[in-house]
Amino acid sequence: MRLSRNIAALILAFILVVGGAIYLQQPTRGKAPAAEPHGAAKHEEEGVALSDAKLEAAGIELEKAGPGVLHDSLLLNGILQPNQETLVQVTPRFPGVVREVHKRIGNLVKKGDLLAKIESNQSLTVYELTAPLEGTIIDRQVALGEHVGEQKSAFTIADLTSAWVDFSIYRRDLSRVRLGDTVLIDAEDGGKSIETKISYIAPVGNSDTQSALARAVISNKDGRLRPGLFVTGRVLLAAKPVSIAVKTSALQTFENRTVVFVRSGEKFEARDVETGDRDSEHVEITFGLLEGDLYAAKNSFVVKAEIAKGTASHDH
Repeated sequence: MRLSRNIAALILAFILVVGGAIYLQQPTRGKAPAAEPHGAAKHEEEGVALSDAKLEAAGIELEKAGPGVLHDSLLLNGILQPNQETLVQVTPRFPGVVREVHKRIGNLVKKGDLLAKIESNQSLTVYELTAPLEGTIIDRQVALGEHVGEQKSAFTIADLTSAWVDFSIYRRDLSRVRLGDTVLIDAEDGGKSIETKISYIAPVGNSDTQSALARAVISNKDGRLRPGLFVTGRVLLAAKPVSIAVKTSALQTFENRTVVFVRSGEKFEARDVETGDRDSEHVEITFGLLEGDLYAAKNSFVVKAEIAKGTASHDH
């Protein structure tokens, strides 16, 4: 009887051992796969697809990363002046009385055009006052019936197809500006900057403003510039070539990282970058971009907002 019980116990133990092993070898059903590390999943979410139509609607402009030149520059305030080398003051040859006036301020004249007729006090004959060059009348100091003399200008004529831009340079910046430096003139009319060069720096300064005058001659054949108006000029002092440069407007801060949004196909991704030198328009990229990478150069904050919106939806 005791032997039978021992045999039965051995058989039961064998069944339990074998059964457990078989159970352990069975595939697990209904168990979720292990989650990916949080950082990796998050990296996948840092992108957004935007079609060309959406880019145009949002005003997002694309540029290619590539070699560029960074400029150290100095911003100066200036004023447009008539070119004094193409300006003439017309004075009467003899004292007399103005009998006829033919031109007004703003009139365009050609060389030899009649300006006025004056009756001489001495001979009582009438002589003509004519334009000595082609240009625009910018001042008139005579009126019908007025007595005029040789010491006072009757008309001022200027050739406005060129103009002077006079800049004030403070003493701390005088050593930085040289004759021949390139200067970009912003006429503040919404148009493109005009490139010219510094042609004159005054040898003496102004005691009242503690500044010195620098001048550039600028073409005005299209009549865009009007003497008397203020402009700004950016003097380019030095140039540094760099391997990769992007527009400064492309840089964004995303999750405490400096990034540029690079487009591949229709998808933008946040590319971590390291920056070097910069100027007013471009910044050097020392790490993170390759030449030819297509990036959001203007309104890149719209891409940032779209990616942030997608990340927030995934988190929920």
